[in-house]
Amino acid sequence: MDYYQIIADNFESTIQTIAMSVDQVAEPIARASQLMVEALLEDRKIVACGNGVDAALAQLFSSLLLSRYEYERPALPAMALTGDGASLTAIAQSSGLSETFSRQLRAVGQPGDVLLCISSGSGASNLLRAVQAAHARNMTVVALSNSSDSELGNLIRAEDVLLRVDAARQPRVVELQIMALHCICELIDHSLFGSYNQE
Repeated sequence: MDYYQIIADNFESTIQTIAMSVDQVAEPIARASQLMVEALLEDRKIVACGNGVDAALAQLFSSLLLSRYEYERPALPAMALTGDGASLTAIAQSSGLSETFSRQLRAVGQPGDVLLCISSGSGASNLLRAVQAAHARNMTVVALSNSSDSELGNLIRAEDVLLRVDAARQPRVVELQIMALHCICELIDHSLFGSYNQE
């Protein structure tokens, strides 16, 4: 087995996917960051959710807001609905898997909060219900989605943001979603705290 060729092919695929995606995702990334900045300035919070690897991305994003992205600054209110295993399994057992996020949102979501819904696969029912619950709570939604998930995109309203990543393989989708989340974090920091001396 030629390990080098496999590695080189993956790197080349990622580079090509990134290069082909900039024009498509730049405007939604900017809009998503503006939506979140407006919520944070109104003392609202960002609530994130996703399944599997997307749950890890939700936790990554909330940790970057709560702690820091690159430079020291005040903590920003964010939470991932994916981090409490006891609550998730209790909800799944009593109400079903499709309610794992929507039930939490009905309890903690407030008008003006932002739901970050991450999907690198196809429309899972718990994500769709999360968006519906967020809308019912007068929250706005940033959907970080992909080209194969039309169901999630169909729930997005004019005031929401659909940030759709187009890639043939899920690993490339996840890589681009991580880049998008990092860009959003940087734009939030820049908008709220100005530019940093990056020596």
